[in-house]
Amino acid sequence: MKLIHLTDTHFVGPGEELYGLDPRKRLDLCVADINRHHADADLAVITGDLTHFGDRPAFQNLKESLDNLVPPLRLIVGNHDLPDPLTEIFPDVELDENGFVQSVLDRSEGRFLFLDSTLEGTHAGHYCEKRLAWLEQQLKEAEGQPCFLFMHHPPFPVHIKPMDRIALKEAGAFGETVAPYIGQIRHLFFGHVHRPISGSWRGIPFTTLRGTNHQVGLDFETDGETPGSHEPPAYAIVFIGPDQVVVHFHDFLDTSARFDLSETEFDFWEEQRDRVAADVA
Repeated sequence: MKLIHLTDTHFVGPGEELYGLDPRKRLDLCVADINRHHADADLAVITGDLTHFGDRPAFQNLKESLDNLVPPLRLIVGNHDLPDPLTEIFPDVELDENGFVQSVLDRSEGRFLFLDSTLEGTHAGHYCEKRLAWLEQQLKEAEGQPCFLFMHHPPFPVHIKPMDRIALKEAGAFGETVAPYIGQIRHLFFGHVHRPISGSWRGIPFTTLRGTNHQVGLDFETDGETPGSHEPPAYAIVFIGPDQVVVHFHDFLDTSARFDLSETEFDFWEEQRDRVAADVA
């Protein structure tokens, strides 16, 4: 299975800019790159903060851009989003029985779970008892098959202090809920932190990546306002097989030179050999 992971598109209205950048122009280029190189992907997932202010014009602007995407798409809600305009503009977005933006996709590779970790009025992540019960039920019903989790907020600190303050508040309860199923959870994908990070949590491998517009700066000292940066945007190409999950990060606006490493203006190794031989002599 080939999966495309995007996150934090932070859309605003048509023609508007955010932090000096146009999110629509950047996502249009991202979509074009995905279509050019990964039209065969089985699924694309955007892990939240689809918009910046949660307004209808921003969601409409986002839909017009995503209408061009070839692979099938799943959307996850983030703390900058509002569910009502999201479901109005994207009527195919699924809700669970309690009205949260949560859904399940079962494939031969396993069960894919798309979680809603938002609470209106705060940027911090929240996962209430109803959602914990829903998650536990979905994991239990998977009956040991591989599971893949997608959410916006990380359920653990990433050691960037301003972001850790708005991570998942019910991290302990979330961890206890997934603990009995750690052996079957093969990967956790999340957004929110606008950084390329990988590792493991409670034995569960995880990845996140830079957003498609602006980024959070790599700063482990600042404890005040969130540091921003204009580092390159990225998307991830994920290959899922029976015995591995491989994640590639692609800076789709990178214009650095490409060349054949086997062809150079001189034979480096031959020059090195001759230099060593001369030194010995």
